[in-house]
Amino acid sequence: MAETLPPPAGIDVLEAMYTTRAMRRLKPDPIPAGTLRAILDAAIRGPSGGNSQGWAFLAVQDAELKQGLERIYQPLLEALFHEGGPYYKPLHSDDAELAARTKKMADSASHLAHHMHEAPVIIVPCVRTGGRPTDISTGSSIYPAVQNLMIAARAYGIGSTLTTVHRLRQDEVRTLLGIPSDWETAALIPLGYPKGRWGVAARRPVEEVAFGDRWGSPLP
Repeated sequence: MAETLPPPAGIDVLEAMYTTRAMRRLKPDPIPAGTLRAILDAAIRGPSGGNSQGWAFLAVQDAELKQGLERIYQPLLEALFHEGGPYYKPLHSDDAELAARTKKMADSASHLAHHMHEAPVIIVPCVRTGGRPTDISTGSSIYPAVQNLMIAARAYGIGSTLTTVHRLRQDEVRTLLGIPSDWETAALIPLGYPKGRWGVAARRPVEEVAFGDRWGSPLP
């Protein structure tokens, strides 16, 4: 069997990792078929339990299907910021910094919810469950591939964001896209050339989140 060689992408892997941030404002410009195929080919290089590769990736480009996904997604996203939703209190917090940070995120997320259909491609990664109950470990066989996909997209200058809000109405997504009932949708990932600029997203320093040997012990 001939060796599979990765295609050149013109960007260092660490640069791609550091600058792969949520891009929710995307241009409608089409993604070349060869580029999309290369991104998906990078995705399937991710590890999976027992190398089972029990995954599938729907690349949704049909205008009506994208609008259908948006109709499912939009009210679910908006409910997150309404009273009773998990982001309502932070959005209306007396802590001005927290409220401002939450509002910025809400505005960006709302833009995606109202413009998702404009993304040239929406990737729906799926994992085969065989009808078994799912838990956090289920993602171990799909999310490494998802991260590969997003980093590869960045290497080609294509923005992405990962969202799972649609899973609250997953059966409707299955029906819309013809996904069998024994497959779980892991995410929606809109892909497109970003309207914004690439950059390194702010993160808490590693000293605050990584420990040495025991919880709370300083990292050497």
